[in-house]
Amino acid sequence: MTKFLITVDYSPGVIETPMTEWAPEDIKAHMAYYTQLNEELRASGELVEHLALTWPDEAKTVVSDGKAAPVVTDGPFVESKEMLAGFQMVDVDSLERALEIAALVSQVPGPGGVPLQQPIGVRRVMDDSDFEELNPLG
Repeated sequence: MTKFLITVDYSPGVIETPMTEWAPEDIKAHMAYYTQLNEELRASGELVEHLALTWPDEAKTVVSDGKAAPVVTDGPFVESKEMLAGFQMVDVDSLERALEIAALVSQVPGPGGVPLQQPIGVRRVMDDSDFEELNPLG
């Protein structure tokens, strides 16, 4: 089994209207879809973790050199479109299965039940063998 991180950011897909402006029933349907998908992945033993993150206006960025006090600023903000909105960690047999799950995430419904078609990130989680390849001394 291989772990993959499936990421959702604020890229709008085919619906430009932000969720904060959707009708309440559309938000409920959107979240119900995620709940059902996560229940199915949990039942199959593939879901390791899933989390939704707070809105970008609550985000902070921290920079530190380890000597002076850390510098904390607001942001980054949703205008970048790449700010992480949430993720699922899955443990699956193949990249192909991770891509299938990402496709299910991409088709989450938006306003009026229209599939959002959001671009969904898929990244394999590195394991010890990846680091062994980087260190020729082993």
